[in-house]
Amino acid sequence: MKKDVYILSGFLGSGKTTLLKEFLKSLKEKDIKPAVLMNELGSVSIDSDAVDDDTTLRELLDGCICCTISEKLESQLQELLLNEDFDALVIETTGAAHPVEVVDSILSPLFADRFEFRGIVTVVDGLQWRNRGDFSPAVLHLMREQIRHSQYIVANKMDLLTEMEQGTFSYELQQINPNAKVYLTNYSQVSMKDILALRYDQKREAHDHASLGGHLTLQAVVYTFRGKVKGEVFEEWVRAQPDTIYRMKGYVPLQGRSYPTLFQYSYGMPLFMPGEMNYPTNFVIIGEDLHKQVIIDSLQEIDVTE
Repeated sequence: MKKDVYILSGFLGSGKTTLLKEFLKSLKEKDIKPAVLMNELGSVSIDSDAVDDDTTLRELLDGCICCTISEKLESQLQELLLNEDFDALVIETTGAAHPVEVVDSILSPLFADRFEFRGIVTVVDGLQWRNRGDFSPAVLHLMREQIRHSQYIVANKMDLLTEMEQGTFSYELQQINPNAKVYLTNYSQVSMKDILALRYDQKREAHDHASLGGHLTLQAVVYTFRGKVKGEVFEEWVRAQPDTIYRMKGYVPLQGRSYPTLFQYSYGMPLFMPGEMNYPTNFVIIGEDLHKQVIIDSLQEIDVTE
């Protein structure tokens, strides 16, 4: 059975850890056994005491998941799958993490078939957002990206804003991401029932946009090849995919080759690398507004069992 993966995103001090504690409590109340992966930029853990002793915790220090420590992340996830008993994984990222890169790092083809990506919850500090002009253009762009790719936005610290500022804040968030559900709150107090509902609503096919306010934002599709694929047919399949796909990666069993070929695709640029051993033939696709079943059906058509 696949293990659910949730990502908590947001800048330092926004209220992610407070939300994490409530989220873990809600999972346990539903008899869903959680594990936590915390990523911090410094060499010393700051928030690990927020996780109870009965919850499996792994920490990634001295770097951002999506930049300098993706290999360490991969080994941590493999170790978790091998040695720990859990039903859902909650990843609390650094404020410097780009959502697409985080999902890309989590879903390694080596074990992508063991996880089910459920979505991103982004916490936005109302005061930080009001004073966002103090940030560099790069930081502001990252804040916008974290908001744009979320399924749920927790607009936190509303007590520090006037009513007019709260209204402006809510409007600006919905302009950036009209498909997300936005909570205006203090101390990261939100409906955990709504956030956990993502477990069930996302099981609908991606072309059924009835779930929680319309289109899903960032999605991941995992397919495992069972047979062999003709090289030219696979290349045609890649060219036919929509430009809402940001990443594709995996080990593709091409006809005429002894081992699966490593394929990577990033923002329109494909790369093939000859394989040297029999890796799991998992194929991961990450993008926005993907028609999951259509993609799977098209891959099954070119996946020829010999």
